Amino acid sequence: MSFLRRRSATPAGPDFDVLAMDPGDWPGNLGAGLLPAPDGTCQGVFLRYDLFGGRGPAMIIGNLPEGSPARDVVEGEIPFEVGQLLLALENDEEVTVVGTEDTPVLQGDNLLIVRRLKLSESRISCVQFDRSDGILVTIAAWDRPITDDLYALLKPLPAELFQQG
Repeated sequence: MSFLRRRSATPAGPDFDVLAMDPGDWPGNLGAGLLPAPDGTCQGVFLRYDLFGGRGPAMIIGNLPEGSPARDVVEGEIPFEVGQLLLALENDEEVTVVGTEDTPVLQGDNLLIVRRLKLSESRISCVQFDRSDGILVTIAAWDRPITDDLYALLKPLPAELFQQG
């Protein structure tokens, strides 16, 4: 996966490529959040895709590098991105992971092992996969199944999207 590499220059945002859907491909609003470490490094990026018409968030895609504290979850605990989705929905219901299933998926010429998480809240779909550069990608969607078609839409976003200006 040649496009999944660490950038050598240090941008104002993350020092890794962020794999997500291009904002121009989404019929709604995009918000991005950076997870800063005390030393100023980026410990992850999450993108929130909201639908038009004030219907709320539909999907959150997270990119967390190795060593990010947001990756440290106890067994049965929900991923960071699912927690962010619940916060955005103002849903304070307790949600847990009740099972996982590994599925092979092709993204272009690359084979991904996608981990589908089964949650106690059935309206949330959640999948995770590890990239070749050690970044964990998590996709959490509200009231929509995550199909294999979604992986074809994922691409690295331009670094300029995350630079301060």
